[in-house]
Amino acid sequence: MSDFIASKEDDYSKWYLDIVQKAKLADYSPVKGCMVIMPYGYSIWSKIQSILDKKFKETGHENAYFPMLIPYGFLEKEKDHIDGFSPEFAIIKDAGGESLAEPLVLRPTSETIIWNMYSKWIKSYRDLPLKINQWANVIRWEKRTRPFLRTTEFLWQEGHTAHATEEEALEEALLILDVYKRFIEDYLAIPVFCGKKSEKEKFAGAVSTYSIEALMQDKKALQAATSHYLGLNFAKAFDVKFQDKEGKMKHVFASSWGVSTRLIGALIMVHSDEKGLILPPRIAPIEIIVIPIFKKEDEINKKILDHSDFVVQTLKKAEFRVEIDKDIRSSPGFRFSSAEFKGIPIRLEIGINDVLLNSVTILRRDKDKKFKYQISLDSLVSKVKVELDCMQKDLFKKALNFRALNTKEIFRSGKDSYDLFKAYLNDYSGFVLSCWCGGLNCENVIKNETKATIRCIPDDFKARDLTGMTCIYCSSRAKYFVLFAKSY
Repeated sequence: MSDFIASKEDDYSKWYLDIVQKAKLADYSPVKGCMVIMPYGYSIWSKIQSILDKKFKETGHENAYFPMLIPYGFLEKEKDHIDGFSPEFAIIKDAGGESLAEPLVLRPTSETIIWNMYSKWIKSYRDLPLKINQWANVIRWEKRTRPFLRTTEFLWQEGHTAHATEEEALEEALLILDVYKRFIEDYLAIPVFCGKKSEKEKFAGAVSTYSIEALMQDKKALQAATSHYLGLNFAKAFDVKFQDKEGKMKHVFASSWGVSTRLIGALIMVHSDEKGLILPPRIAPIEIIVIPIFKKEDEINKKILDHSDFVVQTLKKAEFRVEIDKDIRSSPGFRFSSAEFKGIPIRLEIGINDVLLNSVTILRRDKDKKFKYQISLDSLVSKVKVELDCMQKDLFKKALNFRALNTKEIFRSGKDSYDLFKAYLNDYSGFVLSCWCGGLNCENVIKNETKATIRCIPDDFKARDLTGMTCIYCSSRAKYFVLFAKSY
């Protein structure tokens, strides 16, 4: 275990913060609750952004940008929306040395200002569907913050679409949910559950909210992404109508959806260890780090450097993301630790023996050093590719196994079963799949007694038969299989 990073078992919160700082992902801002995303942390976000942006464009979306300042009156037009966000508003009442006639809100989300603009842009069925995404920052005045997971200001993308029919808007919300799921599982190597939120937990102003839920190593759930079917709520609030093919005026149907820099927090908490960050290869800004192991003799060092440069150029020609650490002032151990802090998937060490044998020594970040071995330069490209592919799969498999071990099914009704349910959530945590009658009272009691919420009604269990099943709390007939967990 590294002397610089706390143990996960002893202090999970400190372990997380140590990795954020030691990997140079972020630092604290002078403004309480805000963070400065450092270059390496931002490079991970840029990688996430570039992959998702391509996927959004492939599904017919365009990027735009809307102002951060929103007239307060816009938020008042959608009552559920303002009620849901009002404790988190940051409001500007004075500017330019004068009191503003109408206060401005720093956007907590952009539905209101976007739908105000849509009312100008949408007039006919020919203007639909309108599918816009923006990459932006938002402000939510949080009382308890943690870098990447919950901060006063954070980066995200938010998609906002308008459609002629309810079917199209709902299809859009579910399409994007699937895009998110595939991205999080295929690139971030994080297994997830997808499903509909309960009425209590849905987004303020939505008809229905769908979420993606992942399990962290401390056995708490993290909401990794959301997609919302908004129905006619915002169209009616901002009077967004279109003339259909028959000449009738109709309100448009809407969806909205988003992910944020919270995904970087998920990467840390799902994969990392006491040596630092572990990044899945497909999302790593640097896939391979080459570390020359220098000697005291300059002539030998020149041979090592020449060999190292050849290795780097060979890998770059094969389109790997590779860097070299030529810091001759630092020991190999220090440079190894630095690479481990950053979670770089592959480390290639090059000493004089590697030069003489025309080889490199390879080690994967997710493996112990006893798995380190030499490979010939003749097989360098193919072997590195195999190891990167295997690491991507192994990280997903490890996370999936962890989730399976920490997902408990408790279906029987009655006091003994509910006591077991409470004990598991209070003493052990993790996901608990159980049955629910759909009643708000039961949902509230369970939250009050366990601090766990309904994360979603998971799609994975829709096919299961509910015949004879009863609510875990009240023993009434069950309407849903639901996923409970404590969460961030």
